[in-house]
Amino acid sequence: MSSSEDLKLIVNGKRLDGRKLDELRPTTITAGVLNRADGSAYVEMGNTKVIAGVYGPRTLHPRHMQNIERAVLRCKYTMAPFSVSDRKRPGPDRRSTEISMVIANAITPVLDLSDFPKTGIDVFIEVLQADASTRVAGLNAAAVALADAGIEMKDLVSSVSVGKIDGKVVLDIAGDEDCFGDTDMPIAILPRTGDITLLQLDGNLSLDEFKEAIALARKGAKDIYALQVKALKERYSHDRIIE
Repeated sequence: MSSSEDLKLIVNGKRLDGRKLDELRPTTITAGVLNRADGSAYVEMGNTKVIAGVYGPRTLHPRHMQNIERAVLRCKYTMAPFSVSDRKRPGPDRRSTEISMVIANAITPVLDLSDFPKTGIDVFIEVLQADASTRVAGLNAAAVALADAGIEMKDLVSSVSVGKIDGKVVLDIAGDEDCFGDTDMPIAILPRTGDITLLQLDGNLSLDEFKEAIALARKGAKDIYALQVKALKERYSHDRIIE
């Protein structure tokens, strides 16, 4: 592999995978893919592939974790050992714990949990194949899975990554862009209000670049939202459950 100084991530105005600077990877979303979950979704964003399953509301154990006024949302993000080229050690680590918390915090604002006191809603997110932007793919899958489970939601949550490579602001970081790019910024947006529920920045952006990145993220999130809605409509137009 070339060093970061030698590798050009933008050549003749195109990225290494042929995309324009403001273009998402080919993205597909399918709702209702697990018959033993209360809600589920599968998301492919390029070579990043993620599945999410929702279980609950159900009685929360141990009892000391119960909230007498609302359900407790618990998210667990994990990466399958085969999801990366170098086999990942099974089990939780600091990164997966952090991303689990980030996803829960990003999605909680749209949920109405007051009808389910003393219960828990568990969201399990498994990365089957990783090629950057796994937390945004996981968040998109989790939002669709919760809607599929019938959990009352004020809105969906649509998430994309933006970043800077070769000095240019781009949408949907992937592949070598994640390893050798200048900046990576995952963002989650509520489509109806435009509120941002997740924004993390790894790298540096000028104020003008930051504004450009936010505008690009809103454009990408709008496209993701359309795919999420389409997946839910297709889910209930015919049975897609995997036996």
